[in-house]
Order: sequence, then structure tokens, then C-alpha cells
Amino acid sequence: MSSSDELLNFVRDALARGVPRAKVDEALRSAGWTVEQVRSALAGFADVDFPIPVPRPKPYLSAREAFMYLVLFCTLYVSAYNVGSLLFEMINRAFPDPAMQQEFGDDYSRASIRWAVASLIVSFPVFLFMSRLLGRAVRQDPNKRNSKVRKWLTYLTLFVSAGVLIGDLTMVIYSFLGGELGVRFALKAAVVGAIAGSMFGYYLTDLKREEIDLH
Repeated sequence: MSSSDELLNFVRDALARGVPRAKVDEALRSAGWTVEQVRSALAGFADVDFPIPVPRPKPYLSAREAFMYLVLFCTLYVSAYNVGSLLFEMINRAFPDPAMQQEFGDDYSRASIRWAVASLIVSFPVFLFMSRLLGRAVRQDPNKRNSKVRKWLTYLTLFVSAGVLIGDLTMVIYSFLGGELGVRFALKAAVVGAIAGSMFGYYLTDLKREEIDLH
């Protein structure tokens, strides 16, 4: 029997004997189990009034939901990228760089704006539709939050957003220390930070709300 099985058996037996969850938590931490291990084991059983511990549904994998979540997150990434691209071109027009205008010309800027707008017209409505569809499915059946694909893509989005934020802040500090922090660069850094920060904050809050619901 693995250590995780022993932990689950202990939690199940303790709850079956009527030991409060706080006492089980305290005992396991005193024995050396980590906070995450204890939290995961306790979350495996629903906090309901029943003579014996009631197990919660475990994470599952559904091909249909995998398709839907992949479409959702892909259109999110495409929308975020093209919003940033569109704002970048607006900043370039508001604060033109003669060297860039001479190298690329105004046609490149117009083409970039057209592509960003076209991509948003297609991707953003699909993202909103999939968000509404999946959100309604979760409200009707909260167990759908246990989708493995949803959890993996959510954490992947957090990872990418955190990486972008760290890189963005690093570039800002680097430029500031070198005395090269101009208006154009500062505005573009603010755009990247706002987009990545919004994504990171939203999905982190969603995960925290899920943990609260489990407890």
C-alpha cells in the first residue's frame, strides 16, 4: 500500500469515527504530512452530514471537454496576442519612431492593424461562446470542475502569464537602469503587463474559489 493510500485510509477512518476535520488536519501535520497532502486527502471526502465519509468525484478526462477547453484557451491566447498587437500599433502611431517608419513603412502598420482586427473578430466571439457554454455546464454540474484538461490548461495559462509578467518587469527594470525607458517602451510594457496580469489574476482567483468550494 502506498503512502497516499495510507493517508486516505486514515482520513476516512478518522472521519468515520466522528473526528472533526480540524483535529484530523492538526494530527497529520504534527506527524509530518505536508499542508498540500493533508488538504488533498481531506478534500477527497465531502463535508456532508452522513454516517460514513462520502468520497468526492475524482478528476476525469473527457474527449469532448478536452476539445472544448482547447478551443477556449487557444482563442484566449489568440485574442490576448492580437489585443496587444493592436494596442502596440496604436502606440506606434501616437509616438512614431522615424527609424521604424523608414524601414517598414506605413503599409506594414496598416496590415498589422487589419490582421489584429480580423483575428479578434473571429477568435474573441468564439472565446466568449465557449466560456458561456462551459460556464453553464459547470453551474449545472459542479463536478465538471474536476476535468483534468481544465486544470492542466488553467495552470499552463498561469505559468505562461507569470513568465510574461516576470519578463516584462525585468525588461522595464533593465531599461530604467540603462536610462532607456522611453514613453513608447513604457506604454508597451504597461500593455503587456495589463494583459498578462489580467489573465493571471482571473485564473488564480478561479482556482482559489474552487479550493474554497472544496472546503
